[in-house]
Amino acid sequence: MSDWKIAPVAAALVIGAGLLMGQEPAVTAPGATRGPQTSEGIAASAAAIAASKQDPAAVERGGKAYASHCAGCHGVTAKGGPGAPDLVRSLLVLDDEKGILIAPVLREGRPDKGMPKPNLTEPQIADIVAWLHAQTYAAGHRVTYVFQDVVTGDAKKGEAYFKANCASCHSATGDLAGIAKRFDPFSLQGRWLQPRGRAGRGAAKPSAKAEITATVTLSNGQSVSGKLEHIDDFNIAVREPGGQYRSFSRDGDTPKVEIHDPLKPHNELLHKLTDADIHNVTAYLVTLK
Repeated sequence: MSDWKIAPVAAALVIGAGLLMGQEPAVTAPGATRGPQTSEGIAASAAAIAASKQDPAAVERGGKAYASHCAGCHGVTAKGGPGAPDLVRSLLVLDDEKGILIAPVLREGRPDKGMPKPNLTEPQIADIVAWLHAQTYAAGHRVTYVFQDVVTGDAKKGEAYFKANCASCHSATGDLAGIAKRFDPFSLQGRWLQPRGRAGRGAAKPSAKAEITATVTLSNGQSVSGKLEHIDDFNIAVREPGGQYRSFSRDGDTPKVEIHDPLKPHNELLHKLTDADIHNVTAYLVTLK
């Protein structure tokens, strides 16, 4: 399998497939988990299996056979590994019909390309083919994605983490009182992880309180403050409270620029959070009813 070609797939499909099949994300997405996955964790949803017309029993057996014989090189989600290609996006897999293209590779391997003969039985080959087709179908059809339960953490540990890291700005009886009544758990997790608002289910919409502002102090001592509209090494632009757009050229540290980001603590926290922290805090926040 080592020289199977990879077909381009839209980035959106990668996100959905990651949630569905337990792929390890760079930054944990709501509902996803990190770390090694078992065959149970990478099985396609029942909807994907049914829609792809694969035998559910064969897909289940195929997932276990794949985990035993293929995952070591191609990754537990078939997304590829060191020196081994992504099979979910492989043209050979995508073009395959009933194992005509895949089965010969599984039977003989490709020793000249670094893939030894797997020594699989014909039933195992058929099952792995069914499993791979279920994965490729799931990756290409959004309606079969499964959003897993995000409330898997320890609420007590989440409360302790909140008090240690969040209580200086937020209060369970103040700004966050009743927050669990206003948002479902998935949306709630998305809001506290990405409060400024980014693409994705559960992300918050930008608010005036989350605006990044800047103060520009000119060489004559005059200062201009407002919403930050643009900044780079050569220019900075702000929009004053009255709506006036002001732009200034920059030359090193002149004029002096001070950036004020009310969500800076959230951004800094993202680099320190573990999966356990994320799920524990979410488990605590859903109790705030």
